[in-house]
This record gives sequence, structure tokens and C-alpha cells, in this order.
Amino acid sequence: MGNGTILNEFFLSGLSDLPALKLPLFLFFLLIYLLTILWNLLIVVLIVPNSHLHVPMYFFLGNLASLDLCCSSVTVPRMLFDLLTKKRKISMTACLTQVFFFVVFGISNSLLLAVMSYDRYTAICQPLHYTQIMSWKACVQLVSIMWCLGLTSALIHTLCALKLTFCWSDVIESFFCDLPELLRISCSDTFINILLVFFLVSFFGGGALILTVLSYVSIFKTVLKMQIKGKISKVFSTCISHLTVVSLFYGSGFFNYFQSSASHHLPGDKVVPVFYTVIVPLLNPLIYSLRNQDFIAVFKHVIRKIFHIQNMK
Repeated sequence: MGNGTILNEFFLSGLSDLPALKLPLFLFFLLIYLLTILWNLLIVVLIVPNSHLHVPMYFFLGNLASLDLCCSSVTVPRMLFDLLTKKRKISMTACLTQVFFFVVFGISNSLLLAVMSYDRYTAICQPLHYTQIMSWKACVQLVSIMWCLGLTSALIHTLCALKLTFCWSDVIESFFCDLPELLRISCSDTFINILLVFFLVSFFGGGALILTVLSYVSIFKTVLKMQIKGKISKVFSTCISHLTVVSLFYGSGFFNYFQSSASHHLPGDKVVPVFYTVIVPLLNPLIYSLRNQDFIAVFKHVIRKIFHIQNMK
């Protein structure tokens, strides 16, 4: 293919070119995807009809479950399809569509984690004003702003990517259309695109992380002043769940985007993208639900009603 040819479609390198690994990988990631859908849907289904879970913490948890479900659905079905086919071809339109939705859900996820940390800060550090600060109107407004910022950021990136031309390489070294990989293979001047990625990731991702850290610094200072051991244990249980999710999200995401700036690929470079696009959306609901007694109680109640179990403990 000549250097002067303008490319309108790409080839995804996928997870593996070894035929013997494709079926095992397909079955493994299919199982993970089905569990991700099942568990995240379960959280939403349990929260919506139960009035005593209609509080800000569970409202945000329901939104996080929805985001995890959507984020996984952007990448995993395509990955599963490519594991069963020899030609991992994707059109420019489909590629940019995947980029758009991945950025929407990624930015929205980071902002939602910051909102959830602020909710915990308000509940623990300002309990007397909690119901006023985190009213239903405020919660809906925060989530609406989160989605608007995610959509705006994704639209900016996608519109700028539309102006790129591709003529040197048609191979995206990933199992999905990741924006840094598109910029890597473009033969256009990508300075503006890279600047936008740096600015928006720093502003939204970095800003959300700073807000999260500051919230938990204040929370831990307040918790250390508490005298009631049972209350301290409950607060730490809730906070540890959220901090674990934050660490998984930012740790894997930042590592991937920093290593994406390298000019070469290592054999293990696809492990981190798999982790934050496939594994993390499954782990998030498990981390929250298994450490949350209210959620476990609702889950047991639903099981009792379904199977008519009277003495389930």
C-alpha cells in the first residue's frame, strides 16, 4: 500500500494471533462480559424499586453500574467478534464511533467517582447539612453536568479526529479504537489533538482525582477524631470500597495512557487496556455490593421472595 493512499479502514491487532488461544480467550471474556452485564444490571434493578435505597449514595452507585455496563459494551463485543474472525477490519466511521462513546463513558466515570467522594465527604464531615447539600435536585444536577461534560469532551475529540488523515499504517495496536493509537498512526499534524488529550485528561481526570484525594484527606481527619469504634468501622468500610474502585480506575487508566506515548509496543502492553475495559467494570459492582450490608440485605430479601425461602440468613 503506497504512502499516498488515504486509508478509510483499519485493522485491529486484537489480543492474540495464535489460533490455539482464540477460542479459550473468547470463552473467558464472554463469561466475564456476561457476568459484568448481570451484576451491574442487578445493582440497578435492586436500587430502583427499593425506596430505602433511594439516597444519594445508591443513586450514584446505580449510575456507576450503568456506566460500567456501557463502557464494557463499547469494547468487549467487538473484541469477542474479532477473536472469532480472521479479518479484524473496522471502518473509519465505526472506529470514531467507538472512540466517541469510550471517551464519553471514561470522562463521565472519572467525574462520577469525584462526585461520589464529595458525597461521602459531605455525609461524614458535614452530617448536619448533608440533606440540604446533597438534595435530590443537587444529585440530579451533578449527574447531568457529569454526562454533559463527558459528551462535550468526546465530541471535541471526535470532531478533531475527523480531520486526521491516515496513510502510513492501517494497523491499530489494540483490540479497540483507542484515541492515542489513532493519533500514533496518523500522518497528519496531531499537535492540536495531543494538546487536547493532555488538557482534557488533565482537567477532567486530574481535577476529579484531586477532588477525590482532598475529600478523603478531610474524611480521614474527621474519622480519626471519632470515639465510637462501630461508627469508625462502618465509615472505613464504605470509604475503602470507593478508594479501591478509584485506585483501579485511575491506576490502570493513567498507566495505559502514559505507556501509549511510547514509540514501541511490548508484548504485555495489551494487558492494562484489558484490565480497565473488561475487568474493572466487573470488579466495581462486586467491590461495592459485597462490602455493603444494606445491599446484601436487599439482595437476600429478593432471593427470599423469588424462591420463597423463609429462613435464609
